[in-house]
Amino acid sequence: QVQVVESGGGFVQAGGSLRLSCTASGSTFDAFAMAWFRQAPGKERKGVSCISRTDGRTYYAESVKGRFTISRNNAKNTVYLQMNSLKPEDTAMYYCAAAPYAYCSLSGADFGYWGQGTQVTVSS
Repeated sequence: QVQVVESGGGFVQAGGSLRLSCTASGSTFDAFAMAWFRQAPGKERKGVSCISRTDGRTYYAESVKGRFTISRNNAKNTVYLQMNSLKPEDTAMYYCAAAPYAYCSLSGADFGYWGQGTQVTVSS
């Protein structure tokens, strides 16, 4: 069983920055691809970014490319999402997810372990 816990959400003005953190315990962290998803009220959940377990390749949704950076520290069992130049449309609940695969994905169906989420609110 893998436990996933997010932290770092909050309230920020447009143009500001936040860093989300996610720890995964209960298994070998570097055996998992890790990803961030988000869901705004009344909208479907969408993939934001993913980092592979082996070579650290990263993938981003078009809406966040150039503004968000995903990284991982396997020694700390932690994945990060650095979010810069935040926009009001980035407001959402952000979820961290883990999948025991070598490849990366922005499809929620590929991930079996999820955190409870952390709220990010960006004011205009």
